[in-house]
Amino acid sequence: MSDETPKKTGFFSRLFGREQPAPKPEEPAAPPPPAPVEPEPEEEPAAAPSAAEAPSAPEPAPEPSLIDELAAAEPVVTPPPPEPVSAPSAPVEPERIEPAPAAPVAVAAAEPAPKRSWWTRLKEGLSRSSSAIGGGITDIFTKRKLDADTLEDLEDILVQADLGVEVSTRIVEAVGKGRYGKDIAPEEVKSVLAAEVEKVLAPVAQPLVLDGGKKPFVILMVGVNGSGKTTTIGKLAAKFKREGKSLMLAAGDTFRAAAIEQLKVWGERTGSPVVARAQGADAAGLAFDALTQAREQNVDVLMIDTAGRLQNRAELMAELEKVVRVIRKIDAAAPHAVLLVLDATVGQNALSQAEIFGKIAGVTGLVMTKLDGTARGGILVALAAKFGLPVHFIGIGEGVDDLEPFEARDFARAIAGLE
Repeated sequence: MSDETPKKTGFFSRLFGREQPAPKPEEPAAPPPPAPVEPEPEEEPAAAPSAAEAPSAPEPAPEPSLIDELAAAEPVVTPPPPEPVSAPSAPVEPERIEPAPAAPVAVAAAEPAPKRSWWTRLKEGLSRSSSAIGGGITDIFTKRKLDADTLEDLEDILVQADLGVEVSTRIVEAVGKGRYGKDIAPEEVKSVLAAEVEKVLAPVAQPLVLDGGKKPFVILMVGVNGSGKTTTIGKLAAKFKREGKSLMLAAGDTFRAAAIEQLKVWGERTGSPVVARAQGADAAGLAFDALTQAREQNVDVLMIDTAGRLQNRAELMAELEKVVRVIRKIDAAAPHAVLLVLDATVGQNALSQAEIFGKIAGVTGLVMTKLDGTARGGILVALAAKFGLPVHFIGIGEGVDDLEPFEARDFARAIAGLE
């Protein structure tokens, strides 16, 4: 009878859903075919349990249920109660992770930037011109003896660099003197070139002298469009201010609103008053008013900007002549300096500018700008040879310190590519 007792289902069978249905008893083995299977014996175990088996009947009652067994076998870890709502204080933490200490580090890293010397900046500014000349000299005189062909090639290189025919011929003659049929090193040719260029430039390398007896000392800036007149005024204003001079600026380029605003900015930077009118105002009348105010305020230097004008436009040149004439109604000796600002990138066209502006406005000196943007820096040598006008300043960049008094020796060595 114990064999007929229903087999207790295992824990894992019940866990994974394999529990057999309780009412269905275990089917006996298939009886032999002749003997019919009677239903009574099958129902006996379920229908009437014996008295001996009665004590075992309560056994399934204390038997834990599937849920209880699962709970006993794998206790449920109840998650800890949520933290009190003090968590929102966390977002306050970013306040103490401030990048404040990084600021002084960045400033400290940017501070040690050594200021480059003028010679270094001049060499770099004239590098395009010196590379064109120096590279050509090296190509010609490497492993070749000096003869008529090499000298002709040298002259072509110098003319292409805009040194002018006259100066180029002089240099070629100096290189060929006593050296025909001999080997000559490129460095020797560069040294001769630098020496000859210096001879041409030395007489015109003159500083701009402000006569303290003439107050205000009137400087009129002239030149074609885009030569850099307004920027040059600003750089000179900064220079004169450092020297302790009092200044006044006059925005005489009344054709360009941008020029008027640009001069006002320079006035703010240098602490100098700016006389300006609306765009399209009469430039001669503005110059007259500016000179009148400068005299009343006892200013040391008055710098007058003018509109850019092409030298072949007769009506514009006549207007410039009118500005000069009106100024002289107040001071017959003014303007005391007329500076022609030349853009080095225009090459040979600078010669005609110097000629015509000299006749109309009485140019007294030159300022050569943008030498860092051209391979034809030799035009300054050609100008010096032809007109002999003083060269006061040269510019090799946009910075305030990139405009410096002209030095013949430095320029000659830089353009020849010498250290």
